[in-house]
Amino acid sequence: MTLLGRPDLMHAIAVNGLRITDHEGRDSAAPPGTIAATTDPATAFANAQLILVTVKSASTPEMANLIARHAPRGATVISFQNGTGNAAVLRRVLGTSAEVVAGMVPFNIVQTRDMGDVPHMHRATSGRIHIADGAPRLKPWLSVVGAPVVTHRDMNAIAWGKLVLNLNNALNALSGLPLREELADRRWRLILAAQADEALAALKASGLKPARVDGVDPRLMPIGLRLPDMLFRLAARSMLAVDPQARSSMWEDLDRRRPTEVDFLQGAIIDLAAKAGTAAPIVRRVRDLIRDAEKAGKGAPGMTPEDVAGDLLKLN
Repeated sequence: MTLLGRPDLMHAIAVNGLRITDHEGRDSAAPPGTIAATTDPATAFANAQLILVTVKSASTPEMANLIARHAPRGATVISFQNGTGNAAVLRRVLGTSAEVVAGMVPFNIVQTRDMGDVPHMHRATSGRIHIADGAPRLKPWLSVVGAPVVTHRDMNAIAWGKLVLNLNNALNALSGLPLREELADRRWRLILAAQADEALAALKASGLKPARVDGVDPRLMPIGLRLPDMLFRLAARSMLAVDPQARSSMWEDLDRRRPTEVDFLQGAIIDLAAKAGTAAPIVRRVRDLIRDAEKAGKGAPGMTPEDVAGDLLKLN
């Protein structure tokens, strides 16, 4: 296995190895030299037969071009990314030179590392990995303990279903709170429910049906989110079964002063609503607040639900 990534992380893995843990207590370590870590795409892709793409959506075209330039013809490329259009971008660039498979990773991964420490990747939530059902041979290669792989006939529906769930990423980033604490507060859930309502209206008007993701039906999500706190805790135990300190990847992006994927999550709903002729004022406000936080470069702004809702939504 070869990892291709940012210089600081690849250097740290090469020198210190890698530690991988999850919320169920699994803890394993790869000593230095066990995993090949490089910043050179020519080295990473030279003999690659299976390539897992996990870059942010904005980097997909660049990664597709690197794969086209350096990977052997006939390689299988799996898009394990947020958003709905990444597999299509990969197919457009790679054409017939590679087999592109749509995939979806539902769980949250948090990276922690102090200078000189072993890089630590922690899976903070649960879920099954999805791949398109046209490639069942890949399941044995991808399934690992605690993260089984399943196939699905309509990965576009899965991608939209996950996108509706991922509308909370931005709220978590704006709040700065752990996911469990944020979701336990009905005021935050009312904002998420309002975003989901707008997303579902745009999807319906566009003739798109988001699929159920690991037992969660996006079309029923707003109803559950609006439950009183006590009932929500009973009804959504799996959603709250996350590490006490787990936060979204968008929070991590703000914390590390990196660009977020808000334009591929909230932005995708705004674009879809504009084409469908539906309204998305809450989604647009959340998108704009994340953009403001990116420009400020000070990490998560620690906003309250009232700050985020403004005059658009009553939180009671």
